[in-house]
Amino acid sequence: MTEVTPQVPGRQDMEAAVQVIHDNADRLFLWDYERDRGQLVTLYNKAMSSQWNSVTDLDWSIDVDPERLVAEQDSPLLAVTRVAGTLPGSPLATWTDKEYTQLGIEMFKANLSQFMHGEQGAMMTAAKIVETVPWIDAKYYASTQTMDEARHTEVFAKYLRTKLGDAYPMSPFLKEQIWSLLEDPRWDIAYLGMQIVIESLALAAFGDMLRRTNEPLLTKLLRYVMSDEARHVAFGVLTLSEFYRDLSEAELKDRQEFLLDATLNSRARATTPEVWERMGTTAEEVYPFIVQAAQKAKLNPMGGFARGFFAKLVPNVRKLGLLNANNGYLRERWGEAGLLEFEFADDTGSDYASYDAVAQDRAAAGASSGE
Repeated sequence: MTEVTPQVPGRQDMEAAVQVIHDNADRLFLWDYERDRGQLVTLYNKAMSSQWNSVTDLDWSIDVDPERLVAEQDSPLLAVTRVAGTLPGSPLATWTDKEYTQLGIEMFKANLSQFMHGEQGAMMTAAKIVETVPWIDAKYYASTQTMDEARHTEVFAKYLRTKLGDAYPMSPFLKEQIWSLLEDPRWDIAYLGMQIVIESLALAAFGDMLRRTNEPLLTKLLRYVMSDEARHVAFGVLTLSEFYRDLSEAELKDRQEFLLDATLNSRARATTPEVWERMGTTAEEVYPFIVQAAQKAKLNPMGGFARGFFAKLVPNVRKLGLLNANNGYLRERWGEAGLLEFEFADDTGSDYASYDAVAQDRAAAGASSGE
């Protein structure tokens, strides 16, 4: 049998599958191996003991029915879209339950696709932190996070591929967020953007999906991913709390402006318009009717998710000292937006252990086996 040498892909194929990002940060090799940050040592030890295996710890033989998955979700956005279909002139006026069910499946696939892309971005950002942070304890922990994020990317990609079908492309908003972190020369911006903002966003999104699903494979997958993500946020809180104590007011103002841009200036920018194109219409045609339907139904389809996000973000930022820096500049702006109600919620630097589903399941398994 003659061995066939695979054809080398052409430049066009390569460019379609790969995107180059130019990172402007310095790589730091350390000679100081002294481990003098006790909380980071504890977190690193916890990360090592909480590693889980995507092949053996998840049962991929479970059959997933996408239509049943959507029926159980009780999605507020899908409910509002149904109302939008009843409005005069709506492009959805002729839709039946079949189309709405398919829309629910496409929305679900779009959400999981953004999770998958975001986790690859988190993997690359964690790897950047390994290379750029000037503390050995932080390098050690960021190495465990890089492994976590690789596993998360893998499981979301596998769930999409084997249970639901084709993934959606990365949303322009998510891409802009992550690219800016990977290109920024300041190591702490990778921390602030990923560990504090995007990971808090992820915890809210995963938690919202977890509350709405009964599908056993997805339920366990989300529980285990959230176990890791809560530690990652705690990692950011512990590291940046120390670093920001020594920054100037001007430097802190830059970080406050970064947070404003990542929150107040970007609330309505995360969309996946390709969903509507697959359904035979466009986002531009549908969105005005969805807005009208939300007002008619007195329902904010993203309200629960937004509250979950800010309930994590605001107390974590308070712990960093960024709420009150520069005479309370960020406090004032977030106060005007009504976000300070979350100021004294549990910060993830303290409550990450409560998310540890991996430890909980192992303890339960040990108890049932009499160990």
